Amino acid sequence: MTDAKHAFDADAGIYDRSRRQLVWCFDDFYRTALDVIPFTTDTAIRVLDLGAGTGLLSWSIAAAFPRADITMVDISEEMLSRARERFAGKSHAVRFAVADLAHATFDSSYDLIVSALAIHHLAHDDKQRLFRKVYAALHPGGAFIDADQALGPTAASEARYEDMWLQRAREQGASDGDIAAAIERMRADRNATLAEQLRWLEEAGFRDVDCWYKFYRFAVFGGFK
Repeated sequence: MTDAKHAFDADAGIYDRSRRQLVWCFDDFYRTALDVIPFTTDTAIRVLDLGAGTGLLSWSIAAAFPRADITMVDISEEMLSRARERFAGKSHAVRFAVADLAHATFDSSYDLIVSALAIHHLAHDDKQRLFRKVYAALHPGGAFIDADQALGPTAASEARYEDMWLQRAREQGASDGDIAAAIERMRADRNATLAEQLRWLEEAGFRDVDCWYKFYRFAVFGGFK
């Protein structure tokens, strides 16, 4: 993920500003990831956020689950520095760790493991290994929720995904500079189809594997232990 690290280090300062333009289904996308969490909001849960970036998803989880204990992992120190700023002065128990998801190891004590727009940067065999490590790191009854990109199931579908992404990004007001920066980051993408990823989750041992939201390339999916 070296290429991804360099791209995200370089763009950490502008990443949040362009989220709703580049992920034009942002609200539904992140809202679904929260809705699927199988705990009441007053539960003290341990959360691991993989590829946490600037902490956008963790911030939403912290707001919804005030007793959450959250660990954020990302390959980019610059992105995590933005997450530290986001959580500065807040009362939540938060931790930060710099690690490459392809090689990271986790303890076996999490109730919820989440990820947003990160795992698609891994090679396919690394995705499968990560899903197995995630399963091992969850408590029984825990959940893994991944809000990520999926490759179109056919070349024609993928072409439609590309065209729609560019069209909607421009309609939402993304600048030429933001689009160019996003395209540069996307050079590190290693997207897999949704069907492949759901199968890999089942093979890792997850039950009730499902996709809860999908709009073109953006999908929220996962399973339970």
